[in-house]
Amino acid sequence: MSINTTDYTRSKAFYQRALAPLGVEVIMEFGKACGFGRGNKPDFWIGEGVASYQKAAQLDPITPIHVSFAARSRQEVDAFYEAAIAAGGRDHGKPGLRPEYHPGYYGAFVLDPDGHNVEAVIHGGQPEAGRP
Repeated sequence: MSINTTDYTRSKAFYQRALAPLGVEVIMEFGKACGFGRGNKPDFWIGEGVASYQKAAQLDPITPIHVSFAARSRQEVDAFYEAAIAAGGRDHGKPGLRPEYHPGYYGAFVLDPDGHNVEAVIHGGQPEAGRP
């Protein structure tokens, strides 16, 4: 998945901080684009400017999208939310259970600098001690 950014440097810094608790980091970088992932495989890209498959008119305005990252625990969801807010993200849903989606759905939502809705979620994870 790739998303466009209006300010590559700002967005790269945001995602580096926000995704670090999930073990997601920059794997590759090409000019004003980089790929994030776990291990050595990027599966989420950000970039500024027109990609080879786009027309310049498609970038103005950037249409916000929703992107979700799989967390490995509820603690990772909580840490993602805290890191993303500290990195300049805006709250769009504090960490918590969302039974309206399905039992065990635990997620958090933050808007990135361009208004993209970024989520960290664990599906059906076991609650930690002292938590529902």
